[in-house]
Amino acid sequence: MNWPQFEWVSFDCYGTLIDWETGILGYIRPLLRAKGCGLDDSQILNLYSEFEPREQAGEYRSYREVLAAVMRAFAKQFNFEMSPAEANGLAESIADWRPFPDTIPGLRDLESRYRLAILSNIDDDLFAQTAEHLQVEFDLVVTAEQARSYKPSRNNFRLLLQRLDVSPDKLLHAAESLYHDVVPAQELRIATAWVNRRKGKKIAATRLVEANPDVEVANIQELARLAGGR
Repeated sequence: MNWPQFEWVSFDCYGTLIDWETGILGYIRPLLRAKGCGLDDSQILNLYSEFEPREQAGEYRSYREVLAAVMRAFAKQFNFEMSPAEANGLAESIADWRPFPDTIPGLRDLESRYRLAILSNIDDDLFAQTAEHLQVEFDLVVTAEQARSYKPSRNNFRLLLQRLDVSPDKLLHAAESLYHDVVPAQELRIATAWVNRRKGKKIAATRLVEANPDVEVANIQELARLAGGR
């Protein structure tokens, strides 16, 4: 990895910087139990990894609408009634989702040497709530709402490059999801850092696909240490 060539580091947010699986489970698990569904965490996440990409396909709609549709998919799968408030509750819970312990120190280290960006499948207002928890001022934020599409669409990455106004070789993209981020970024010749938070887990909230990231790290602090040789 030729670290000196990079001017920017962009990040996926949820799952990479924010502990979204804890957030997802924190909302869905008790709701399903209240409905009489005794799924374990791996079953919930496995279904989520199927439902969310399906709901993001096709004509663009807001992430709030996508998450409400995901919740209705759970209700349909297990044949129970779900109120509009229950369906909308997952999106509302995002305001309480917190960063991984390594996120803030890693970002603070990286921001001293690189310009930082976010590329996230989220609505602008929902990310604004999350930004307060990250404690770092990002130089650029590109959301699905702005792109009118969801990763793994290459459109999101093209918009990021357009807004950065740099060639792909000046950008390193860091993300947990091979499916949403690493594969499409590499197709556009953007270097990638896989933040592998799976820790050997076969089931997670994102699909596991074949990919060849340029570097693999366990967390953001490890990424910052590797980038220290710039």
